[in-house]
Amino acid sequence: MDREQLYEKARRRVEEIKGFYVHLIVYILVNLGLYLLNRYTSPGHWWFYYPLGGWGIGLLMHFVSIFGIPGLFDKDWEDRKVEQLVKKMEERQRD
Repeated sequence: MDREQLYEKARRRVEEIKGFYVHLIVYILVNLGLYLLNRYTSPGHWWFYYPLGGWGIGLLMHFVSIFGIPGLFDKDWEDRKVEQLVKKMEERQRD
């Protein structure tokens, strides 16, 4: 890869990470608002846990899609797998 391609790849990666952090901030602010709404309108029934948990699962999946699971499906694994498949395809073309 030349410098321009590396720069573009890095720029896309930064955009992905920024998108996750925006998602995290919105999650925190909205769920804080839901907590306060729940606390002052129906303190005997804690319903804010449901959107907190459901959205939390979505946030976790977003995290995994951006950062991977260290040692399992992280970004380095993806790059290594692509290189492995490219080598395998090149060998098949030679045969």
